[in-house]
Formats: sequence, structure tokens, C-alpha cells
Amino acid sequence: MLDDVEKVLLNPEQLSEIVKNLGKKISEDYKDKNLLMISILKGSVVFMSDLMRHITIPCQIDFMSVSSYRGGVKSSGVVKILKDLDIPLEGFDLLIVEDILDSGQTLSYITKILKPRRPRSIKICTLLDKPMARKSSIQADYVGTNIPDEFVIGYGLDYKEEYRNLPFVGVLKPSLYS
Repeated sequence: MLDDVEKVLLNPEQLSEIVKNLGKKISEDYKDKNLLMISILKGSVVFMSDLMRHITIPCQIDFMSVSSYRGGVKSSGVVKILKDLDIPLEGFDLLIVEDILDSGQTLSYITKILKPRRPRSIKICTLLDKPMARKSSIQADYVGTNIPDEFVIGYGLDYKEEYRNLPFVGVLKPSLYS
């Protein structure tokens, strides 16, 4: 697995510091709110697990699974809901937790379908942001760090369901998917 990594972008220590800082900021911003953190599966599960341990205020969590990649390295633009939320959203301040924001098409779709469910607010927290890959106008409210337009794996991010368990974020060798 390690031989498939071209380079490491974020090591475990850097990831830990990013997540700690995000948790502190979110805790401050949501201290008087009704926080519901929504993890977008499967990619954000590692990030969400670490992030919620740094949230120092009451919160609830739920999970949503969507697909737009179909095993490739670029979003197909067609979003399919694989698992919807279990909790009614009315009155909650939603924080959608995502591993990576690149094209923005998936998060645009998710926010569009969640608004009619009458949450008090909807914000987005992403570990990684790839603004140069954006195809929609959506922006994250909380960003761990910006990364170059390369295909990344590890810390929950995958290629064909592999590499999620790497403890760092790395760039997958292009020869493996081109």
C-alpha cells in the first residue's frame, strides 16, 4: 500500500493539529446552538471521529451516505443517496462534515435536499479543500487546509475502497488510475 503513495501531503501530527483547531473553533461558534454533525460516509468517518472528540459542547451526530464517484477519480456529477439521515432536522444547526470538497457538486446537492427539512442553519466543515477543482459555487464554512488538485488517499479517503486506513493524507501515484 505504501508503495502506491507518490508523496505524503499531511502527516498524522499535522492532521491532529488541524482537527484540534477545527474542533476548538466549532465549539466556540456553536456554544449556544443545537449542533447536529452529519458525517458524509464513507470518506469522512475518520475525520468525523477525531473531530467530535475535540468538540467540547453538547452535540448529536448522524450519517448520510452518497455516491458520485462510481469507482473513478473524478465526480460523475450524478449524486445518489445510499443512506439518508435518521434524525428529523427541524430546529437543529447542521454541520455537514466532509473529507474533501473538490467539485462541490455532491455538497451542493446535499445542502439542497436538506434545506426543505427545516434545520435552523446549515454549514459545511471539510478537512481538505481543492478550490481549483470547484464546479459549483459552494464554499465550506470551516476548512482544515487547502490542497493541490491531485488525487489524495488516506485518513478515510479511498481509491476503489482501498487506502482509507492510511494514517496520513497522501497523493496516489497517477500510474495506478490513469
